[in-house]
Amino acid sequence: MSYGSQTKAVVKNADMAEDMQQRAVDCAQDAMNKYSVEKDIAAHIKKEFDRLYSPTWHCIVGRNFGSYVTHETKHFIYFYMGQVAILLFKSG
Repeated sequence: MSYGSQTKAVVKNADMAEDMQQRAVDCAQDAMNKYSVEKDIAAHIKKEFDRLYSPTWHCIVGRNFGSYVTHETKHFIYFYMGQVAILLFKSG
């Protein structure tokens, strides 16, 4: 399955600065253009945010999942790229 089209991001919930939110969306789009496996997309986003904003970031990518997480203040975003949900947060 290919995710790599230019898809509009829809932010569902965020506790994150606008510039960091945009970076998350851009990073997700880049990952979806490079990879077709959700695990690889998540790894790409997590590693990039660890590099840009220091560890420890966690990323979940998928079409159907529930979540309940604790995150550091101003370090959480949950958004959709097309049909795919992306949860990115810092904790630890």
